[in-house]
Amino acid sequence: MSALDAAGFVLALLGWVLIGVCLGVDQWRVSTLDGSVITTSTIYENLWKSCASDSTGVYNCRDFLSLFGLSDYIRASQALMIISILLGFFAGITSLFGLKCTLLGNTEPTVKSKVATAGGILFIIAALCAMVPVSWYAFNVTVQFYDLTYLGTKYELGPGLYIGWAGASLELIGGICLCCSCRTAKDVRGSYTYTYRTARSPQPGEVTKKWNSEPDNASNYGKNAYV
Repeated sequence: MSALDAAGFVLALLGWVLIGVCLGVDQWRVSTLDGSVITTSTIYENLWKSCASDSTGVYNCRDFLSLFGLSDYIRASQALMIISILLGFFAGITSLFGLKCTLLGNTEPTVKSKVATAGGILFIIAALCAMVPVSWYAFNVTVQFYDLTYLGTKYELGPGLYIGWAGASLELIGGICLCCSCRTAKDVRGSYTYTYRTARSPQPGEVTKKWNSEPDNASNYGKNAYV
């Protein structure tokens, strides 16, 4: 089971790193080129800022000035992504103590299993906290794109969303692998095998020896007494 624990920890840790990368990528949504013949600028946004670049490669970014001026799903996505990063950090530390291949903390198999399971549960919650805002953000971008009554700038899914999906999936798989290590661990206290043989009755004509401190019969004892 140590190989499964280690594989789950590596996958979950890699997923947590990808979620951190996703949080810093500027292109969560990119302005669409659908229906445009000449494009002079491209607009792309993430949860924190909006950027624009022209055909010469010059770009300019501006942070969102007001938190309350943003949409509700964007504010909720910001909170969930931060929670996901924090939970993944604590899950990594917890899982490190629960790996069977490490000598950190308590080395009893039962305790190791419980600690690894706790870390796996934290990784799963962190993955869900990242999966929800990424999917929610992508859903709103898709709805606005196909909404014929929407007159604002239409966007398409950016690479940041795909990185977020990949990171959340790896973190979820890694957390499940860590939870699979929660099996009833039995303390090994040394087991000994005893072989019992039933007494065999002597066969007819078989000579048996009798090891006893008492005299075999009274006649021999009498002879020895009068010598």
